[in-house]
Amino acid sequence: MNRTRAILSKAAWSVFTILFVIILNFFLFRVLPGDPARAGIRDPRLKKEAIEVLQVRFGLDKPVINCFESLNPIKFGSCNVNPLETQFFIYVGNLLQGELGISYHTNRPVGEILSERLWNTVLLIGAGQVLAILIGVALGIFAAWKARTSVDYGAIALSLFAWSLPTFWLGIILLFWGSANGFPLAGKATPGMSSMPPLQQWGDILWHMFLPTLTYTIVYMGEYTLIMRSSLMDVLSEDYILTAKAKGLSMFQILKDHALKNAMLPLVTVIAINLGFTVAGAIQIEAVFSWPGLGSAIYEAVVRRDYPVLQGAFLLIAVAVIAANLLADLTYTYLDPRVQVE
Repeated sequence: MNRTRAILSKAAWSVFTILFVIILNFFLFRVLPGDPARAGIRDPRLKKEAIEVLQVRFGLDKPVINCFESLNPIKFGSCNVNPLETQFFIYVGNLLQGELGISYHTNRPVGEILSERLWNTVLLIGAGQVLAILIGVALGIFAAWKARTSVDYGAIALSLFAWSLPTFWLGIILLFWGSANGFPLAGKATPGMSSMPPLQQWGDILWHMFLPTLTYTIVYMGEYTLIMRSSLMDVLSEDYILTAKAKGLSMFQILKDHALKNAMLPLVTVIAINLGFTVAGAIQIEAVFSWPGLGSAIYEAVVRRDYPVLQGAFLLIAVAVIAANLLADLTYTYLDPRVQVE
């Protein structure tokens, strides 16, 4: 199978997976207990008439799907509802137009809420991922280069310690340390900074990003270091590496020209999966540092039972993970042309 056909096959499977996720995502939030309208408002004093108005407002008065009356058993032969007027097809139609529904709590479009929070998360966690990848890969290569020495053992111990740290605990420790050293402890920017010059605004944002980004970098750096070291050690034990040494090549040349590409394959998978879940945001980090990202939006939606926001966020996360895995597969074919789809 040639490379073009393999890429098209992977893309087709990704599209199929997204379609399955859309269907699962719709029904998942329709089987949750309780009335969604009442759960969104969280007011037990609501009268029946008010709840009915809310159900009409959010389209919850319509059948879930043709021949289903809400969540009642199937009534064969007694369903005269137009399938296009059921909740499922309305939901799919809205998705095709880029609409994710209306929030029960704020009465705003879910797309607006998630887009505002998404860029804050990408800014924070994206910076942490880049730093973790650069530091982790470099430390893993250096540890493999100095294998079975005190440098290697020290790198392993540091990585295991960093990887085992609970994210929320490390965030709290850095929060206490930052409070004693003048770092901002919450939010994305200092109030009133919007009237300042753009350069000063970005400096303030970076200053607020320091502690949460440092937390994220430390946790993921350990994982990348251990995986890179282990993968590179396996590659360095191959016969072609021994041949390269016999030719008189230096260790730097062997790493650069022969070992690193093959050693990167396992790491690409881990990085792709982590990047996919980056869209979800580090909920614990955003909660500790009160960062207005997607993770904190999910936490708030869970507390408020704001189902449309949760539904939109889960769909966004799923699509991001699928896209990241597709990107990893495509990167495989670049790093190692032998990787093909049968």
